[in-house]
Amino acid sequence: MIEPKEIVDRLEQSAELPGGDEERFAGYGAIGVPFASGDLLAMRRLPASSLGDGYTSVWHRDPQWRWTFYVDISPELACPRYFGNAISKVVVGEIRLTWSSPRDLNISIKEAPRLDWRLSMTPTPATRLLNAVGSVLPDALWRKEAVLKTIEQAASRVLRTGRLRLSGRVPNHQRFIANPMVMWEVRSSTARIENQDLGAIHPLPEQARLGDFWIPQRAIFATVRAFFEPLDPTQHALTTSISAG
Repeated sequence: MIEPKEIVDRLEQSAELPGGDEERFAGYGAIGVPFASGDLLAMRRLPASSLGDGYTSVWHRDPQWRWTFYVDISPELACPRYFGNAISKVVVGEIRLTWSSPRDLNISIKEAPRLDWRLSMTPTPATRLLNAVGSVLPDALWRKEAVLKTIEQAASRVLRTGRLRLSGRVPNHQRFIANPMVMWEVRSSTARIENQDLGAIHPLPEQARLGDFWIPQRAIFATVRAFFEPLDPTQHALTTSISAG
């Protein structure tokens, strides 16, 4: 199987937007990594965006259920456009992604609260199975609700992630579709926020969610495509600049 870094390098050089009239993104990320401390981290690197420049975003939910989103472009063009209604703080600044091996990624943020995060990925029989199925699935079927429901149920069982939703509504009320294309398990991860060590990977006491998007209880890294209903100020919340770092 191709290593994560090799696929990521290809995406960085030539990520293509899927077709459609929605707001569309393509890239990769850590879908969610829960820690023994009760904290949760996630990362999205989306070099292809129908809104303009690609961007990187890191999500942090602390044990008190407060969400902080780090972004490296204007929040109006990044994840807070869709999830801002559930976010306590947005921090705008540089996010550095550095690969130390084909399967090891380091993520660092200097803006307070400072973050140093390492991920180590590996293929497993479960991810190989799901990747094999996904590789032969026609593109049009990745947009069908019934097919997405089947993928949700299969992935939840074989990956032991807890509840999964690949379609629904985000906190700012837009409808979404998420396509995890190629997946790996995050075998180990360490993270420090300021001076706090988050401990080992560990399922949360209660699974986290943002609207209808449930964060997996098992740490997964994946290449992704995402589709969102176009922003309509008469129907959707406009909470993208609630705070700035």
